[in-house]
Amino acid sequence: MRRFLVVLDDSKECLNAMRFAAMRAEHTGGDVEILSVIPPDEFNHWIGVGTLMREEAKERIHAHYEVFAKWMMDKHGVDPRLVIREGNVVEEILKRVKENDEIGVVVLGAASGRRGPGPIIAELMRQSASLPVPMTIVPGEMSKERLEQIT
Repeated sequence: MRRFLVVLDDSKECLNAMRFAAMRAEHTGGDVEILSVIPPDEFNHWIGVGTLMREEAKERIHAHYEVFAKWMMDKHGVDPRLVIREGNVVEEILKRVKENDEIGVVVLGAASGRRGPGPIIAELMRQSASLPVPMTIVPGEMSKERLEQIT
């Protein structure tokens, strides 16, 4: 079975990456793992405040995940798994792929505009030689209809 690893964050292009991963999983008999990474610098406060902020971040992640999970199950029959990590996003993607040999593809959404595809894609491209699976980059501006055509 092929597992698609997709990153859940607050970016607009994340939505297209989720769509693509769910559609490909449905069409190939695979499944989806959703990775959300909390940056460590969000918690560099007093211990009590940092703990509270960490819990709030996890609650936000779970709320977003529930929306995507319900949509994936209802529309595509895919029951995604959620993995939450703390650290550098790219490092955690690399770690997750290396520790789970069921992951066959990393799916990321590319931002549009002058700033490039986004920091995650830019960094992963620099480290792509150490990525043991293919990476699919989904344009953030691609329409749902076009995504359906190509998946």
